[in-house]
Amino acid sequence: MQAEELSPGSISNHVKGVKALFRASNLKLELAYSLPKRGIYKDRSPTPEELATLLDLADIRVKTIISMLGLGGFRTGTLVKLQYRHVKRDLEKGTIPIHIHVEAEITKGKYHDYDTFIGQEAADYLRLYLQARRQGTDKIPPETITDQSPLIRNMQSKIPLPITTSAIHKLVHELYQKAGFIPQQIAGRRYDLRVHSIRKFFRTQLAALGMPTDYIEYMMGHTISTYHDIQMKGTEYLRGIYSASALSIKPKTRVSKIDALKEIIRAWGLNPDEILTREALTRPNATVISRDQLEERQMHQLSVALKQELLKEIREEQHATTNK
Repeated sequence: MQAEELSPGSISNHVKGVKALFRASNLKLELAYSLPKRGIYKDRSPTPEELATLLDLADIRVKTIISMLGLGGFRTGTLVKLQYRHVKRDLEKGTIPIHIHVEAEITKGKYHDYDTFIGQEAADYLRLYLQARRQGTDKIPPETITDQSPLIRNMQSKIPLPITTSAIHKLVHELYQKAGFIPQQIAGRRYDLRVHSIRKFFRTQLAALGMPTDYIEYMMGHTISTYHDIQMKGTEYLRGIYSASALSIKPKTRVSKIDALKEIIRAWGLNPDEILTREALTRPNATVISRDQLEERQMHQLSVALKQELLKEIREEQHATTNK
């Protein structure tokens, strides 16, 4: 197996199977040397363009899965355990981004609960997906969605059961192949794009948009030293920070006033996304009711920042003229 250049993990898994066979026969098998356990094939974060391509190729259920992984930062093991009750309040009220409180019981280590959000794209796909389930298909009867209904269901069963992590891995893997992002088969090797890669998209994009690392780690369910400090700030404070990042997968199809203002600010050498994130971190709790209200608030924040930069430029020019 080493001659075939299989990864240490793949070799170790094969050896485990042989050892299990020996144990079942009351025989003992010891290797003359230890196997390395290091990982050698690292995955990467997909680009927004790559994820957008996946969304174009996917059906509505897989669109929902991909957008929730990318915009919510969920582990697949947590995503499959989410129920309608997790999104009901904000989804039915039309509040964006949708807040999702993840209980400790459905996290990887079951250490603590945490909060995350999903943006407009994921909310739209989720709403359409749930509507399709309520209507039913040729194979699946119409479903009555209750608080305990799985958010993403198994389509092989007429009874609404949650999808499995292995099914998600298979669906996303096949989509990567369909898009031509990974080859059809690599014997004994891992791919650089996997399901986990979409969770990496969440981290890398938020970091690039100026969100502080501790907030990103908190929304991914990681244990951090500032966990209690961040959680104590409350849902609406965190919602504001997430909203300010403007995290998305597909680019907006129209240039809004706020987009135009952002371009002007960039021309002055400023980072508009960092400005909005900084403002979200410093302002008191404020409930985001609608996208229009959010855009109005962000327009004001960016306008103030641009005005301050213009005044700074004028003062510097006046100072330079005076000193001539």
